[in-house]
Amino acid sequence: MISRRHLLRGFSGLGVAGVSTAAYGVSEPELQLQVTRYQISPPQWPADLNLKIAVVADVHACDPWMSLDRIQEIVEHTNALQPDITVLLGDYVAGHRHVTRFIPADEWASALAGLKAPLGVHAILGNHDYWDDRTVQRSGQGATAARRALEAAGIPVYENDVQRLSKGGRPFWLAGLGDQLAYAPARRFRPIKRIGVDDLSATLNKVTDDAPVILLAHEPDVAHRVPSRVALQLSGHTHGGQVRLMGWSPVAPSGQLLTYGHIRLNCDIVVSGGLGCSLLPFRIGVPPEIVQVTLGKPGLIVS
Repeated sequence: MISRRHLLRGFSGLGVAGVSTAAYGVSEPELQLQVTRYQISPPQWPADLNLKIAVVADVHACDPWMSLDRIQEIVEHTNALQPDITVLLGDYVAGHRHVTRFIPADEWASALAGLKAPLGVHAILGNHDYWDDRTVQRSGQGATAARRALEAAGIPVYENDVQRLSKGGRPFWLAGLGDQLAYAPARRFRPIKRIGVDDLSATLNKVTDDAPVILLAHEPDVAHRVPSRVALQLSGHTHGGQVRLMGWSPVAPSGQLLTYGHIRLNCDIVVSGGLGCSLLPFRIGVPPEIVQVTLGKPGLIVS
């Protein structure tokens, strides 16, 4: 979890804790949208099944830092990749207060509804989608505004659920984990025992055959518990630390190992640097990115 105390402590170590929102504009040349590509052939994935996945993470919709126009630009860039499937990894809601307007859920969800892929667009929620929904935080239950907006826009949201899909007649499973920090700050409202709504075992138990599994998990932390039954885990949340110097991030909410990029534990893991910002509208060394993951060995293609 990215806490205010840890983030500011990390920034102060670099002498940037007091940076104002103007710094975001100064560093704008580094914040141009980029596409980061990974070609991965997990041992659990059929080598001759090529699947192109577009990953959109941590939008944090707000003006001026992540306007509807910018979200539309992200949608257009993502569609231009011509992915087989597009996945949204949570944190659509603004994660900081240095904004002029919080964009309502129905507006950013309508923009994201422009995403297109033959095998569909699929979403999970992130911690800020829970944390900024005071009604859900107070009650400890119910669908968040983010979930309702995505589903109203025609984008299915997975919370400890799975979907069996196929490409060229070859099946695979998409599993979406509930957020691991959904109620972490709920102590502000009333005592609550649970922190997350994640249930990894229950989710994977819904997989009914031996087809390969892709797991969507907003926070990458669960990777230490993910079994080798899973071929690939896709995560966001960390923003690559928002500040990353020579492959190291002073703020590593999930630990340095799981802060950014392609990692292999029991399964292959890709952690996106995401698109927006949390707490401070500031990035150094980790520009906003759309991630493209292609599974299967190059040259072995099933259409």
